[in-house]
Amino acid sequence: MGPGHSAAKTALRDQVLAARKRRPLEAAGGFAASVADAALAWEPVRSAATVAAYVSVGSEPGTGLLLDVLAAAGKRVLLPVVLPGLDLDWAEYTGREGLAPAVRGLLEPTAPRLGREAIAQADVVLVPGTGVSLSGARLGQGGGCYDRALPRVSPGTPVAVVLYDDEVGLAVPAEPHDVRVGFALTSHGVRALLESPDIR
Repeated sequence: MGPGHSAAKTALRDQVLAARKRRPLEAAGGFAASVADAALAWEPVRSAATVAAYVSVGSEPGTGLLLDVLAAAGKRVLLPVVLPGLDLDWAEYTGREGLAPAVRGLLEPTAPRLGREAIAQADVVLVPGTGVSLSGARLGQGGGCYDRALPRVSPGTPVAVVLYDDEVGLAVPAEPHDVRVGFALTSHGVRALLESPDIR
């Protein structure tokens, strides 16, 4: 895929991010509570011992309550730590007091790092995004962190992108390095995306 696809991704990402900034605060708060309920109602999460997730920042769909609910349910929660080359290391979530400001405006865990391969220990992986197509093509933030990390997920492990409902089913341009996802997690539940050979 050439520069045209990158430009199309950038335009779509900008459109989604602008729409997120226009969302009322009460809508964002309602999403955080609903998505936590939706996640725990999903069988792969209910039966999981370890869940890889992330800390939302800015106008991203909120995951703060979700992390606390997962931990309260006895799940081991792994969170990403961005490495200098934009790959991801992982560390355990120990509560909000165990988070610290990091690069790119992120909040990251201060617990001991577990290594890049730790994501393979997860029974379910929840990832950020700005949109997803019905065939699982995920639109990220443009850094490629998860395209580096997701190939380490154990085969057959469900991977879901956390999005607002209107960010599912977008025409996301796909490139060869993009790792597709199998599910979208929204405030209304989990939606299975069309199967593709490289969807996990």
